[in-house]
Amino acid sequence: MSSATTFSGKDSHKRVRSHSNPGFLQRLGDTAGGTLVGVGLVFLSIYILFTNEGRALRTASSLDEGLSQVVSLGTFSSHDFQNNNRLVHLSAPLRTSKTLHDPNYGVEVQAVKLKRHVEMYQWVEYQESKDYQENGETKTETTYTYNTEWKSELINSRNFDKEIGHQNPSAMAVESVTVVAPQVQVGPFTLSEGLVEQINNFQTLSLTGFTSSDSDPFLTVHDDYFYHTRQPKRPEVGDVRVRFSFAGLSGDDGPAQTVSVVAKQSGERLVPFKTKSGDVLEILYPEELSAEEVFMKERQHNSMKTWGLRAAGWALMFIAVQMTTRIIYTLVDWVPILRDLVSVGLKVFAFCVSSSLSLLAIAAGWFFYRPLMAAALGALALLPVLLARSGLPAKKHL
Repeated sequence: MSSATTFSGKDSHKRVRSHSNPGFLQRLGDTAGGTLVGVGLVFLSIYILFTNEGRALRTASSLDEGLSQVVSLGTFSSHDFQNNNRLVHLSAPLRTSKTLHDPNYGVEVQAVKLKRHVEMYQWVEYQESKDYQENGETKTETTYTYNTEWKSELINSRNFDKEIGHQNPSAMAVESVTVVAPQVQVGPFTLSEGLVEQINNFQTLSLTGFTSSDSDPFLTVHDDYFYHTRQPKRPEVGDVRVRFSFAGLSGDDGPAQTVSVVAKQSGERLVPFKTKSGDVLEILYPEELSAEEVFMKERQHNSMKTWGLRAAGWALMFIAVQMTTRIIYTLVDWVPILRDLVSVGLKVFAFCVSSSLSLLAIAAGWFFYRPLMAAALGALALLPVLLARSGLPAKKHL
């Protein structure tokens, strides 16, 4: 393999790498390896599709069970221990006991979470490659472009194709961090850690009223950011900016956020509720909802997740079948017309087989819960085979 570099601009250059075209035996060996990988992906896809159906049905059963048992609590200021260990629902404002603050920047807010998000101005490398044939060789032309951008993650410039003139610092001067209130209450109850984790509707903290620090002349406030530079509109590589955001407002900075919770009442705490199906109900939404509305949203979420995993499982199956049949294309890729026909045929074959195998995996997942539905899906999966056999000419008997 050989390479050559050409420069096409101030912050970009091109590099051309060439290598000889692989022979027939090498291509055959590569596709044979791909066939083994494809077989493995087929089993992975079947596993995803099969377990997804069981998960979806188990979740649906748990939601039905929860809705039939949930007790909606009214407005009160004390605990009703008659509902102890039962699944309860309530909508009430969030309350926290302490104000969250960041002493380094003088920021404070009474909320459930306070996040410090740090970005550094860094060099970023972009690559764009294209292949072409020349003198019996395959050449790859890669264009490397360098831009300066604000990034929250540290970019290692040592991995750049051209590091000279594009060096980034090896560490950030300030780290991102999220502070969580030690105790969060809704009504008279304290929320479990799992419920607190679901409070993630972050909003940017306005820095209106903040001014540049006299003690640090390089700290400037601009557009709700703290900039560690004198010129925020003309930053240099290595400059840092910090933005704050909060979730779950709960104090004097504004009206406390109302949340709706479905969980088990355990004394003065709201904790996970384990259903007979084996799932756990521990639900929080950052809005005022009735118990029926909470469970309706959970059903919608379960449906979207189920169909998303079905689509992902089918796509993985389609790719897997294509990889397993790629060896057939390799055997004829030296004949242009035949190569194109086989390519189209293999794609149609992969579509039919992946659809049938996906439906069979889904049917197997339904078998233990609804056998009739499983049988219907199995028959639908075999439809392409039946159609193909019906199109074959009947055998002549002498």
